[in-house]
Amino acid sequence: MGTYARQNIVFARGEGAWLETENGERYLDFGSGVAVNALGHAHPRLVAALTEQAGNLWHTSNLYRVAGQEKLAERLVEATFADKVFFCNSGAEACEGAIKAARRYHFVSGSPERWRIITAEGAFHGRTLTALAAAGNPKYLEGFGPEAPGFDHVPFGDLAAVRAAIGPETAAVMVEPVQGEGGVHVGSADYLRGLREICDEAGILLVLDEVQTGVGRSGKLFSHEWAGITPDIMAVAKGIGGGFPLGAVLATERAAVGLTPGTHGSTFGGNPLATAVGSAVLDVVLEPDFLESVQQKALRLRQSLARIQDQFPSLVTEVRGQGLLTGIKVSVAPAEVVAAALAERLLVVGAGDNVVRVLPPLTVADHEISEGVDRLARALSHLSKSIT
Repeated sequence: MGTYARQNIVFARGEGAWLETENGERYLDFGSGVAVNALGHAHPRLVAALTEQAGNLWHTSNLYRVAGQEKLAERLVEATFADKVFFCNSGAEACEGAIKAARRYHFVSGSPERWRIITAEGAFHGRTLTALAAAGNPKYLEGFGPEAPGFDHVPFGDLAAVRAAIGPETAAVMVEPVQGEGGVHVGSADYLRGLREICDEAGILLVLDEVQTGVGRSGKLFSHEWAGITPDIMAVAKGIGGGFPLGAVLATERAAVGLTPGTHGSTFGGNPLATAVGSAVLDVVLEPDFLESVQQKALRLRQSLARIQDQFPSLVTEVRGQGLLTGIKVSVAPAEVVAAALAERLLVVGAGDNVVRVLPPLTVADHEISEGVDRLARALSHLSKSIT
């Protein structure tokens, strides 16, 4: 169906930060499948894990125990705040599961009237009807009938607005630590700490959408670690599967109390193939010094992008981000920059608020960062000449 404005290019193979077409043209991938290919393309440890599992068992459903699922859940619990994990297939499903968990918590705790969730303007939580309503973006809601009720939208970063929005029906606050699709808006540590305090004071849950920021993208395993806080519930996807469809809802024992047999489910969620790859991703990301290396690469990238801003001040008005979730705000349509970069065989991704996302894999080499920035500079140079 005609739901995508696709670039007219087909890739046949990939390795690391590079993609190649059938005729041998090589592209430097600084989009990472929209922050999905955390370890780049065809990472040997992911290939080995998937290949081994494919030769043994693909799918049994959640009617039975799944050994790989239990292993990955135990590892996520060990590495995070969570006590319980529910596996699904995508970020939208993870956000839906998080919403259900928050509402169900209050229902079983004797406050069924608490079902509304405060969310942030500019958010993106997925393409399902409830996830679209949670974000409240009119562009994505248009033409799909009445908006799913239960969400109160406040400005991102505004703690006073969150306090004012809390009422007797409020169940939770749900935000992205960094709004990726919305334009790479970074929530400050004070903002996240303030949300944690507000939720504790009001007896409501803090739900974080770390679909794009999670699994090392921020320079920590999860972005909320920079603020020194923990959520009650967290939605995870993208990087956890390294390119294989995998999502998860992580929660404390207390917050997960309402999700009992029959209240939620997934046919494919946590299947042997996905969890084998997810475990292999964690093997790499949790290695000593890996996350520190991401932080060093992020600093190098930000400094290089700052020089590009100095070089093209009329085109690049701001550089922002966290870790290797980076964005440049531009004075032209992001699609123009994406197209100009494509002509230089560099892949970047558009976002809201006139931002172009620069999302190299976490395994990107220093020389590849330099090469990518050089290609972006050439693209901006050609674009600058064409509009003057």
